Amino acid sequence: MATPIRHHRDAAMQARPLGWARNPLTEFDQLLSEMSGLMESTVGGAATAVAWTPPADVTESDDAFHVEIELPGVKSKDIDVEANGQEVVVTGEIKEKERKGVLRRSTRRTGAFEYRLRLPGEVDTEKINAQMSDGVLTITVPKAEVAKPRHVEISETSESTGSSG
Repeated sequence: MATPIRHHRDAAMQARPLGWARNPLTEFDQLLSEMSGLMESTVGGAATAVAWTPPADVTESDDAFHVEIELPGVKSKDIDVEANGQEVVVTGEIKEKERKGVLRRSTRRTGAFEYRLRLPGEVDTEKINAQMSDGVLTITVPKAEVAKPRHVEISETSESTGSSG
């Protein structure tokens, strides 16, 4: 059994000036990736059975939420999108390609994936739309009528305090 090797961060990351803006999500994703590699090297690939989360962007407009999930090489028939109340769940699997020869290095994710999103407002689950284009799954989740912002007009009333004589 091979002994796992611990990699140290490069000197450039350690010598950052004080107050340098860091993205904790990027660092957390890097940590998860390193832990997954460590599990694979010690257990022998058992870590690939755990579902992973693909990268995604979520934006909000006045009338809908828009979710873009990166799934390169995945066919739409291998993806399942479910909506229940305020939660959207995208699941699927990227299958390992059959290769000839010796695979020297692989950094692409394979296996089951799952993306869960709980939206902050009421949505109309009957009108959800999902499209796959160029390896990006785009899901549009319309807001419910009660959740849409409504502009209220203010009417002016004139106060007339006149005396009739």
